Amino acid sequence: MISKAAGQAARQTIRNRSSPSALRIATGTIATTSIISATIYINTENGLGLKRELDFWSSVTPVVWDYWWNCFSSSPKVQLQKALQKINNYAVEQPPPSPQTEQDEKKERQILLDQLHERNAPKIYNVMIQLGGLYIKLGQVLSVTALPIPEKYREYFRTLQSNVPNHEDWVTVVKPTLERELGAPLEDIFESINEIPCGAASIGQAHKATLKCDDARGEVIVKVQYPNAKWQVPADIECVGQFLQLCVWFGLVDESASKLSYEEFARQFLSELDYTNEMQNLKAVYESSLDPNAPYMKQRVVLPQVFEELCTDQVITMSYLPGRKFEEETKRQLSLLGIDTKKSFHSIVKESSGNVTNAEEGERKDEVAISSSSPSQTLALSTKQPARMWKAKLTSIMRNVVSLDFL
Repeated sequence: MISKAAGQAARQTIRNRSSPSALRIATGTIATTSIISATIYINTENGLGLKRELDFWSSVTPVVWDYWWNCFSSSPKVQLQKALQKINNYAVEQPPPSPQTEQDEKKERQILLDQLHERNAPKIYNVMIQLGGLYIKLGQVLSVTALPIPEKYREYFRTLQSNVPNHEDWVTVVKPTLERELGAPLEDIFESINEIPCGAASIGQAHKATLKCDDARGEVIVKVQYPNAKWQVPADIECVGQFLQLCVWFGLVDESASKLSYEEFARQFLSELDYTNEMQNLKAVYESSLDPNAPYMKQRVVLPQVFEELCTDQVITMSYLPGRKFEEETKRQLSLLGIDTKKSFHSIVKESSGNVTNAEEGERKDEVAISSSSPSQTLALSTKQPARMWKAKLTSIMRNVVSLDFL
C-alpha cells in the first residue's frame, strides 16, 4: 500500500513536470529538433530540389495570377465586368450582338493579352536567367518551336541562343569535381588543361586538355557534368510539368499535344544525365567506324575515341578532333549557296519551304508550257530546273539540321 508521503511526492512531481518552465523546455527542445531536421533535409538532394521548385513557383505565381485575374472567365474581376456590362445593356437598350461586335470584342481581348505579354515576358525571362540550367535550354527551344508562343516571349527567348553565362566556376566547382571523379590531382593526369570551357550546356561543360607527355594520345576533350545536375534536372522537369498542367487547365495549350511534348522533353533530358550510357554509345560508334567495310571511312568521317579509364558517371574523356562547330559549318555552306545566314535556322527553313512550294508550282506550269514550246524555248525553260532541284534538296537537309539542333 502506497504511503501518504509517497502519494504527495508523486503529485508534486507531476505538478513540477506540468509547470510553465518544463513546458517551455519541452517546446524549445521540439522546436530545436525540428529546425535541425529541416536544416539537414534542405541540404539533401531532395531538399535542394524542393527549394529550387519553391524558387520557381515564388517567381512564376505572380505572373500566373496576373493572367488569371485579368482575362479568365473564372476570375472575380472578369465576372464583375461581365455583370456590369449586362446591367448596362439592360439599362440602355442595345441591339443584338453582330459579327462586328464580336470582332471588336476579340480585338479588345487581344489588346489585353498583348499588354499582359508585354508586362510578363521580361519576368519569365529573368526567372530563366536566374535559375539557369534546364530553363535556359527550354527558352532556346521555345524561341524556335512551332507551338503558338506569343511573339513578345519569343523576342526574349531568342536572346538565350547566345551570350548566356551558363558555365560553372573552375576553382570551386569544376576542378574539385574532376579530381574527385578521376581519383587524382589533375597535374598527375594532364600536362595541361584549359580552365576556360570550349563548350557549355545546361548540365555540363567541356574543357580542352593535353595528356601527360609519356602518353602518345595527345590532346583530349574532358566533358564534366555539374555536381548539382543530378537533382536540378529532375526538379526542373517536375516544375515544367506542373506549369504545363496549369497551362492546360487555363486552356492555353492542347492537353494531348502538350503531354507528348513534355514526355519527350523529360525523356531526352533525363537520358543526358547518364554519362555511362553515353560513353558506351560513343565507344560502340567509334569501334564500328574502324571497320573498313563500314561507310565511315568511305565518306571520310572521323569519330572521337573514348578513354574508358578517364570516364566516370560524371566525366567523359575523348580524343580532340579540331574543326568548325556543326552550326558554323552549316551556315558557311549556306553562305556559299548565296543564302542569308544572319537569320535563324527556323526562318531559313520556313522561307526555303515556301520557295520550294512556289518552285513546284512553277515546275508544273513549265511542264505545260514545255509541251507547247519550240526547241529554243524548251532549252531556256529547262535551265531553271537545276536551281529548283538544289533548293528542294537544301530544304530537306535544313529540316534535318533543325531537328538535330534542337533535340
